[in-house]
Amino acid sequence: MKNVRFGIIGLGNMGSHHARQIPTVAGAALTAVCDIDAAKLKKFTTELGVPGFASHRELLDSGLVDAIVIAVPHYDHVPIAIDAFGKNVHVLCEKPLAVSVKAARQVAEEYKKHPHLKFGIMFQMRTSPMYRKLRDVITSGELGEISRITWLVTNWFRTWTYYASGGWRATWKGEGGGTLINQCPHNLDMIQWVTGGMKPSRVTAVGFVGKTHPIETEDEMSAILEYPNGAIGHFVTSTGEAPGTNRLEIAGERGKIVCEGGKLTFTRTRKGVQEVNRTSPESFATLETWVMEIPHEGTTESHKLVTERFVETVLKDLPNASLIAEGTEGVHGLEIGNAMMMAGLTRVPVSLPVDGDAFDAFIEDMHKKYGGKKTLETKEAASVNLMGSFQRT
Repeated sequence: MKNVRFGIIGLGNMGSHHARQIPTVAGAALTAVCDIDAAKLKKFTTELGVPGFASHRELLDSGLVDAIVIAVPHYDHVPIAIDAFGKNVHVLCEKPLAVSVKAARQVAEEYKKHPHLKFGIMFQMRTSPMYRKLRDVITSGELGEISRITWLVTNWFRTWTYYASGGWRATWKGEGGGTLINQCPHNLDMIQWVTGGMKPSRVTAVGFVGKTHPIETEDEMSAILEYPNGAIGHFVTSTGEAPGTNRLEIAGERGKIVCEGGKLTFTRTRKGVQEVNRTSPESFATLETWVMEIPHEGTTESHKLVTERFVETVLKDLPNASLIAEGTEGVHGLEIGNAMMMAGLTRVPVSLPVDGDAFDAFIEDMHKKYGGKKTLETKEAASVNLMGSFQRT
């Protein structure tokens, strides 16, 4: 195989980006596109000079592709991936892997039946030099055992016009949630990836449906995460706050690392925190600390880097673990997000591993309770003051 022949399924914002970028990747060729919107499909087949298909099954049956990029609404990720495996086609999936952890586990199990294929997920934040350096420092033991993880990520401000731009946005049936499933999958992946795979055992949260937007899903969430080693985590996000903040703090036995504004600042203690806690004769001991900025160099995070590694892995038949992010890795952050969403909107703590059936039942309950309460159906409607027409919870 000289080139990996790609088909793009879904020609929305991300799909169209991939369709135009694939031809710029060495060893890759765009050979087919797919979208259920006939006008959009015609536009791209004309622009890109490749065959177009109205359904993903027609594309998979065409024999024109070795791999696909899945860039459709969230619920369709899993069935399309499974169909592709069945047709002996490699899969690179946009985030999130699925809406529910049960479905994500299903596609991960299905992939085990096709180990010769490559299965990746578009977690391009894993290519960020800053987050890669943060992971290296933590997993190498420089920070010691982690005691606290706090991420304040409220720089996701979105207007009513944004939510009115697509009928599937911020709906339980179309998107499967709000800010956690749309804006935060990368953060939820990072919060476990940079720590070397730390996952909470219990999540407590407070969330709000349509607090600052006329939508039927959550637009604000504040969660507390409890970890098996006794560490505590905090995750706060919103699409209604401005100016927002993006600050990640990770505290451990040897100090604290702050990730903010493109900088990694390590306030390092000369002695272990708990060592001083246990042995110091002073009641108000002060630990000597060194403040240093951790350097990180390299290319900024990029979808293209993920695609390039995917192509290399296919062409050289490298292990799936060679990818920037294996598709099965999409289960981990999604499970944390599912726990936050269910805990936040029911006000009942959720233990991990998350019960997949319970989460699916929760989603169905949310649809029954709030489905259809999204009042912005067009961009023009966004200019109308509809604040009194939706409920907060």
